[in-house]
Amino acid sequence: MVKCMKIKTIFMGTPDFAVPILETLIKNTEVVLVVTQPDKLVGRKKEIKSSPVKIAALKNNIPVFQPLKIREDYEIIKEYNPDLIVTCAYGQILPKEVLDIPRLGAINVHASLLPKYRGGAPIHHAIINGDEKTGITIMYMDVGMDSGDIIEIREIPILETDNVEVLHDKLSRLGSELLNEVLPSIINKTNKRIKQNEAEVTYAPTIKREDEHLDFRLSAKEVYNKVRGLNSWPLANMILDGEEIKVIEGYIGENAHKPGEIVDIKKDALGISCKDQIFYITKIKPAGKKVMMVRDYLNGKSKESLLHKSVL
Repeated sequence: MVKCMKIKTIFMGTPDFAVPILETLIKNTEVVLVVTQPDKLVGRKKEIKSSPVKIAALKNNIPVFQPLKIREDYEIIKEYNPDLIVTCAYGQILPKEVLDIPRLGAINVHASLLPKYRGGAPIHHAIINGDEKTGITIMYMDVGMDSGDIIEIREIPILETDNVEVLHDKLSRLGSELLNEVLPSIINKTNKRIKQNEAEVTYAPTIKREDEHLDFRLSAKEVYNKVRGLNSWPLANMILDGEEIKVIEGYIGENAHKPGEIVDIKKDALGISCKDQIFYITKIKPAGKKVMMVRDYLNGKSKESLLHKSVL
């Protein structure tokens, strides 16, 4: 697609998921400003870290605005007088005063099949819940959370081997491709505008610390889905001998009983009984250590010291 009538856009986004969306806008419009979350201090050395979207914007010589609270600090957006605002995983809810600025409206690129999974962690929840498909929704924004009219939806299957990292990258590319397709109709005001069915709304809240713990009283498939749905961030965990161990990968084995107990130890896997089957853990991250294969974790440990221990 060639540049669309030189329209002025403002892009709002923060994580690496949003970078391909910004790149599509740069190719097809005049991006006059990028809005992203403030820089953060990270690590023990408290180093300043900019968002991936800020880094991409500066690389393309685009001005960057980083308000702490956009509800209170948005006058600069008015000054740029954009034709269109596009958001993707920005991280703050826009007030009506901002939504009303662009003549073509404000649209959002969201990683779910709306009205399913409104909120901040739709990719995680889709995998954790064992969904067979997900996708991208491009929608008009309103004052609610992901509740505006739908412009276009594109589905993709969720594979048994997909984890959050893999599906994240697939959906990021899909969002960029779909935006590229629908931009002309948005600019020409010929796009579809479909109301969301409020009876079908579900939510995907941000993953909390307590959501990361594995419950081996559930089925092995549910445990497997949760491990995939939290890999590679923030990672599922279990407690063994009072120590938190991050669980990164595993597979489902044979039938079992005694949920929450280590019932089998292979040379490369810890077998933990779930409600119905054994879930074999193959890759972990013990507290304070690097990610390792279970075969390395088992080196120097006796089988008897681990067998029949509880991880509930």
